[in-house]
Amino acid sequence: MLKEGEKFPDFDLPDQSGERVRLADLLGKPFVIYFYPKDDTSGCTKEACGFRDAMPNLPVPVLGVSPDSVESHQRFASKYDLNFRLLADPERSLIEKCGLWVEKSMYGRKYMGVNRSTFLVGKDGRVLKAWHKVKPADHAEEVKEAVREILD
Repeated sequence: MLKEGEKFPDFDLPDQSGERVRLADLLGKPFVIYFYPKDDTSGCTKEACGFRDAMPNLPVPVLGVSPDSVESHQRFASKYDLNFRLLADPERSLIEKCGLWVEKSMYGRKYMGVNRSTFLVGKDGRVLKAWHKVKPADHAEEVKEAVREILD
């Protein structure tokens, strides 16, 4: 898994509008990028709405990433009036580069899925703060406080 101090992996993924987002375009200013398992599920919706509500008080852009399609992201963003970009990674290229495609277990059943994680990336592309195994409900507030502490 990607750790603090490491360089964030290069990527080129479409957002919910189909517009390409590249790491190179984000460098020069800090940003938050979070990874979640699936659009429109209870935990992922709580987390996304938390970031939506925190956005006016966050001094950095936020990006969400999941293995869902552009079309799924369009529906999800529209349904919950999300005010940030969702990146579609159906081939899991960035998810795997970050070491977040992991074996999970639910009710004794093992399966592969996204390890819910968030990264604050500095203007130089290095990870300033990493959160792994995130609890969705209050996570955006936790990120907001850390961003303020680290960037002030």
